[in-house]
Amino acid sequence: MEGFLSAKETVEKYIEGCQAKAAMPAGRMFGKAIMAGFMIAMGAAGSSVAAHSIADVGLARLTAGVVFPVGLMMVILLGAELFTGDCLIAMSMMDKKMKLTKLLSILVIVYLGNFVGAALLAAMIPMSGQLNYTAGLLGAYTIKIAVGKVHLSFLTALVSGILCNILICAAVLMAMCAKDITGKLLSAFFVIMLFVTSGFEHCVANMYYIAAGLFAKSNAAYAQLAMDTYGITAQQLADLNISGFLVTNLIPVTIGNIIGGILFVGVPMYYFNVRKTK
Repeated sequence: MEGFLSAKETVEKYIEGCQAKAAMPAGRMFGKAIMAGFMIAMGAAGSSVAAHSIADVGLARLTAGVVFPVGLMMVILLGAELFTGDCLIAMSMMDKKMKLTKLLSILVIVYLGNFVGAALLAAMIPMSGQLNYTAGLLGAYTIKIAVGKVHLSFLTALVSGILCNILICAAVLMAMCAKDITGKLLSAFFVIMLFVTSGFEHCVANMYYIAAGLFAKSNAAYAQLAMDTYGITAQQLADLNISGFLVTNLIPVTIGNIIGGILFVGVPMYYFNVRKTK
């Protein structure tokens, strides 16, 4: 096709590109994953600024959805490594061009790198003074987001994670379909806007949101404002801890992201576009 690649061409191109990922030194991949975590966190931080003073939930999410996609745009154009998008590498394994052990090693390295990048920005944001916006309301809002995430049930977090990465992986492939920068950016923007507006759970974004909430919680003024403004109880605030971060949220969301990326996007895209049938 003249203006863009077909789905078949895109999947084949993605699988071909996986060979470069497989050959990449672990240190370089880790560094590119740190970049991606930092970029996604930048989008998340900016979306919180945009939405924090909007009372209507739908409008707040839509506003956040307009800002957040910039993070993935940076990842796509600058060649960083994002865990959720890299779940599509499973298509290379289905095509027998990569072993399961290599796929798992890539995903582990990228996941850890994303965590470092996202947590790094979460630590820097309070020092930047950003959480003081609107007389500290942004700091309280940051706590509110994190508290909500650590109180999701396992099933809710899992299913929300599945739905999230269906859209993330669709955005990655759609961006690859486009042959020009404008097409790549528009493809990423609208699909990611849909994911954020829908309120689905993204493990790398949560590495920022919850870590930022933990840092904000350490400020007594932000914590008190969160309780006064949003009705957060002392017990809910106490539940915002490392266990709530890693166990209650990240584990089910990460599992959901993997299922969504591999089983709901990677497998059908490979099966219907590349796999040879008799």
